[in-house]
Amino acid sequence: MSQPLLLLLLVCSSQASHFYGTVMTYYPKNTNADGSVTVVIRYKLNFHNCGFNSWTCLSGNCGSETSVQGTVDEESSIWCQTERISTRLVPSNAPFGLVFASNSWISNTKNNIVNWRAVTLVELRNRSDTGQANTSPQTTILPAVRVPSNCQRDFNLLAFDPDGDEVRCRYGNDTSPLNECNPCTPPSVLSLSSSCSLSFSPTISSNEGPYAVQLVMEDFPRQTINLTQTSGSQEEKTTIDAISKIPVQFALRGKISCFDSLDLWLIFTE
Repeated sequence: MSQPLLLLLLVCSSQASHFYGTVMTYYPKNTNADGSVTVVIRYKLNFHNCGFNSWTCLSGNCGSETSVQGTVDEESSIWCQTERISTRLVPSNAPFGLVFASNSWISNTKNNIVNWRAVTLVELRNRSDTGQANTSPQTTILPAVRVPSNCQRDFNLLAFDPDGDEVRCRYGNDTSPLNECNPCTPPSVLSLSSSCSLSFSPTISSNEGPYAVQLVMEDFPRQTINLTQTSGSQEEKTTIDAISKIPVQFALRGKISCFDSLDLWLIFTE
């Protein structure tokens, strides 16, 4: 049974030790006369308690950073979601990578995820179809998701791409050159379509509990394009080549009892 995503999300009130997930998006702001680029990066971090956390450079020249951080919402001693707005000045429009990695995820995840690792690939080269720098897909997450474990639930992740690209989702890959998570074991109770639709299957009581969901969202051009760097070099991207990628990670908990969507909405808004 398909339901709007917001009607199915419920903040998890179970005890947790640390990390609940993250999401990042970016958009270019200015290209300067010397070829340098200003890019604005926004990311949300979900933890057991509020605190200061930041991403670090993984690959390429990540430039210099100024940032501000604020608390989006929190439930004392249960969870806290913060959002950080980072402005980076990079020397050129060459792609670069950012990483957020440490330990530990919420305790006792059923898919045995302990350490967290999330990776973003920032692509700023000019596109031949728009004449502008690429912008990542836009999405968001809540601190935690809870679904009734004895009911089928299908829902779509919210996703939008400012460049008009096709947005696709997949599970993270820990054998890729950038190691997108550590490890990337998907939840056994979830199936994911490339269109960013998640399906939760009814499960037995022994599978109830928290899961770490570690997804990657990517943008694909709808026709073959060229990406041009400040130096003049070009790279072709076809409809099967991802342009950029962002992480979408969150905690999911299956719990017995089957509510209808109205019940879940009322509980969430109390």
